[in-house]
Amino acid sequence: MSDEEVQGLGEIRVDEQNLYREEVYTDLRVATIRRLIPVTADGSTDVARRELYSGQTNLMSQAGPLPVECPIDAANLTEALAKFPEAIKEAVERLVEEAKEMRRREASRIVVPGGPMPGQGGGHGGGGLV
Repeated sequence: MSDEEVQGLGEIRVDEQNLYREEVYTDLRVATIRRLIPVTADGSTDVARRELYSGQTNLMSQAGPLPVECPIDAANLTEALAKFPEAIKEAVERLVEEAKEMRRREASRIVVPGGPMPGQGGGHGGGGLV
């Protein structure tokens, strides 16, 4: 780490207007729900801001467990529990679409035998990506 990076650490500040206390709920099987309760700098509940919820689960893939996390638009824990399955489903759909897009981008890269390597001038050398 450079001296400039270390000096920049002195500028780190905690946003005291955006503090949350975290509670975690789980069924010890598939669902984990995080409840973020807004608090003031003294730790008391900040009733002017709404609670936030997020869902977490792991899906099994050929490469092993795949963690999935998503926000849940809910006003309370009961609502978050009810909305958990749909929120996870939507998050998985987004992940699948992102993976398809990444594959599409990789497939559209063209390999030109004998072309210049990236960052090299002229047509000397082995094949390169275009």
